[in-house]
Amino acid sequence: MEESNQPSHVEAPARSCLLRAVCLLTGDMHVFREWMKRRVLVIQLLDWIFRGVAQVMFVNNPVSGLLITTGLFLQEPWWALNSLLGTVVSTVSAVLLGQNREAVSAGLYGYNGTLVGMLMAVFSTKGSWYWWLLLPNVFMSMLCPVVSSALSSVASKWDLPIFTLPFNILVCIHVAATGFDHPYFPKVDFRSNVHFRNDSSNSSDDSLNISQLFLSVPVGVGQVYGCDSPWTGGLILLALLLSSPTVCYHAMLGSAAGILSGLALAAPHEDIYSGLWGYNSALSCVAIGGVFYVITWQTHLLAVICAFFCAYTTAAISKLMSALALPACTWPFCLSTLIFLLISSEIPAICRLPLSAVSYPEENLRNQRHSRALEKAQHSQQSGGQEGARLRESAGPNVQLVVERGRQ
Repeated sequence: MEESNQPSHVEAPARSCLLRAVCLLTGDMHVFREWMKRRVLVIQLLDWIFRGVAQVMFVNNPVSGLLITTGLFLQEPWWALNSLLGTVVSTVSAVLLGQNREAVSAGLYGYNGTLVGMLMAVFSTKGSWYWWLLLPNVFMSMLCPVVSSALSSVASKWDLPIFTLPFNILVCIHVAATGFDHPYFPKVDFRSNVHFRNDSSNSSDDSLNISQLFLSVPVGVGQVYGCDSPWTGGLILLALLLSSPTVCYHAMLGSAAGILSGLALAAPHEDIYSGLWGYNSALSCVAIGGVFYVITWQTHLLAVICAFFCAYTTAAISKLMSALALPACTWPFCLSTLIFLLISSEIPAICRLPLSAVSYPEENLRNQRHSRALEKAQHSQQSGGQEGARLRESAGPNVQLVVERGRQ
């Protein structure tokens, strides 16, 4: 009997060790981040780069960044190379400009460079391995921390994040400065990118493909990085799941909301299948659903509403930007999410976090519960102290009366 029970005693420590190892890779990998602070700068830079790649999806995890980078190389190695170059240049420029080291180490000065490098390669019509494209990539990525710092000084007055506004500004400047007919850096003609069915004859040309419709959910998440491969989208979702299941769930939910909005607005099915209706909504749903708000059923509902609003904003901004031959980028996400962060509510459950306290959703929820427990403990101590003072005050005259009678 004793020999039959022995393997279970051996397996229990093994399972606990495996669980600890998995826990070290989840969340923001705080233990690993503290360990990296004692390493040389070159090693730290690798950590900052992969955190920057993941911060596009509000994830502060280098392993998640590594998985996302793998997905980018799976889509197109040339695009992935440009995105890594943009992350490196943006991060190093932030260090040279003397930006906050904690923010740099968290990847907050790298993610805009990731998108700048990636989307400049995606929008280029020169094809892969056009090495001259690296020159504007380096220049625009170098400007990312400059624009980020300038916008942060303004947004900090309302304690608001800048999101991907630097990326939107810099990419639109580059596209407007070059255009689709530029001899050296031609871009996609965005004037023909947005189409809506205006007549009933075109609305029934093609039947809805259910399998492609389901695949468009991960594809919509992948389009945050400009990728339309479901395998890349699946790896990105896996990276999000590793860091935060809440972020992964809201990314899929937001992408699905964008798909439904595209169907409701009679968008061409190929645009829906390619994820163009999902990526802005996915970002908005993640931002509101637990990152900048503590996750409750009220903020969860608010995140879904924001995702649908962002999809409608995407339709409007895409039409307006196409008239200027410019891409919509993530302007719809920035506009709609900032609106939802500026709302005021008397409902205690809708609690927007200060930027200094923002972490991944599960950590935000734990911190709020811990702070509420401390407040209750302090309140009970204060009420107990006040009650004791009242008892002493009420007992004071009686004690004096007893003392005087004793003296008599």
